[in-house]
Amino acid sequence: MTHTSGLTALEPLTSAEIIDRAAGLPAAQHYPGVDELHGAFAALAAQHPEQVSVTELGHSRAGEPILLYSIGGLDADAPATLSGLLAGGVHPNEPIGSWTMLHLAAQLLADGGLHRSLASSWHFLPCADPDSMRLNEGWFHAPEDRELYFQNFYRPAGPEQVEWTFPFRYKRAHFDAMLPETRALQRAIDLTRPDFYMPLHNAESGGAYYYLSDSLATGLSPQVDPLLGLLSELPAAMGIPLHRGEPEAAHFRVLSPGIFAMGTLEEAYDWVEALGLDPFPEGSTGESSTGYARSHGTLSMVAEMPQWKHLLADDISPSGQHYAAALKDQAAALSASGELLMALLGRLAPATETAQAAEPPLLRASRAFLPLLGQAAESQRARAEDPACQREATVAELHGLQGILHMLRLRFGGMFLRALSELGAASLAEELSPIYAEWMAEASAQEQDLEPIPIKDAAGLQFGAVLALAAHTLRIRQGG
Repeated sequence: MTHTSGLTALEPLTSAEIIDRAAGLPAAQHYPGVDELHGAFAALAAQHPEQVSVTELGHSRAGEPILLYSIGGLDADAPATLSGLLAGGVHPNEPIGSWTMLHLAAQLLADGGLHRSLASSWHFLPCADPDSMRLNEGWFHAPEDRELYFQNFYRPAGPEQVEWTFPFRYKRAHFDAMLPETRALQRAIDLTRPDFYMPLHNAESGGAYYYLSDSLATGLSPQVDPLLGLLSELPAAMGIPLHRGEPEAAHFRVLSPGIFAMGTLEEAYDWVEALGLDPFPEGSTGESSTGYARSHGTLSMVAEMPQWKHLLADDISPSGQHYAAALKDQAAALSASGELLMALLGRLAPATETAQAAEPPLLRASRAFLPLLGQAAESQRARAEDPACQREATVAELHGLQGILHMLRLRFGGMFLRALSELGAASLAEELSPIYAEWMAEASAQEQDLEPIPIKDAAGLQFGAVLALAAHTLRIRQGG
């Protein structure tokens, strides 16, 4: 951790300044692919050789270099007393962070006032998984098109995800199969020893929400803490609803509406175990990058802003429907869809463990994710028996359940359909195609009020969250 002497003379950005800066991103119509993203950072480094240094952290499995770009303090009068790290592409289907990083790096190099106010050295890992991001580039040129998005969606199998392949051992869970890309991100964390860290994620649809590491969340009060207040205000300032439905898992502790404590993987394990389910099934993954960063005392945040906003995402009025019944209905739909997809998968020629490792990434991902529909159904059935769910659901909660169903079917069904086409399994692809089209039509009919969020607003929200985290960390280190 960096030393923090002399911080009392420094004044971080105010909330009003952060919101104003978040609203000032330039318009963009696409997401940069791997080559464009690397080229843009290389250009910044070439234009500012005295301020930007480049470190090669390692290589991807396909041999692409993974680079870290660092911007230090301006001069002796503006020391870099804190260290901040941003990592993009940790999930390669989540590219909003590409524009967030490029804008922030450009602003720091052009605006000495911004750089001085945060008293930080900044470190940017533009793309943690370039091989996988390339498999998503088919939708980057028209990101508002949901059908194109799902037809070209790719997310690696869990044990192949950079974000979730850090070492983990707890009870009967054991994971140590680190990827070359994970080791590169680990090296970035160890080299920079960040005071604050954000892996740059984004959601798909709905409203914006946040996760704060326990070290960051401890002691925060919704009534008085400026960080929670600012994070709550940022979405509305960007025209994005705040997520008021379910968290991604029911065990997350709510700090404020749409703001959750990310907790620990051990807590998640215990929660699943308490439901009577298997907390570490086959294909389970390891620790997250934020979990690993805890070893450096790092304050971490994940800011999840959607690509499409849903106007009901923050509607907490009564829905007129029973929550437990809605959970059971969702479980039934998930189960039926999962059984259908698994039956089709089972009709492919069975693969040995050795052959599976050599399969194309789309098929490996399909083998990993298609069982999740059945597992999600099992989890929701168990939750429906919880006394806390014997109540009326809010509109936002029903929207969240509906969105999860569509997301799982369209993401992983679409990825499987793409894998079948890639493999030349024409008969299976022909069988799945009309079913998938029905799922797409059902999602379109039920989510007619979904609107694509302008890239500048989504990246602006994330940019504002980064500045908020940096300013908050500086206040903490000042003791204020």
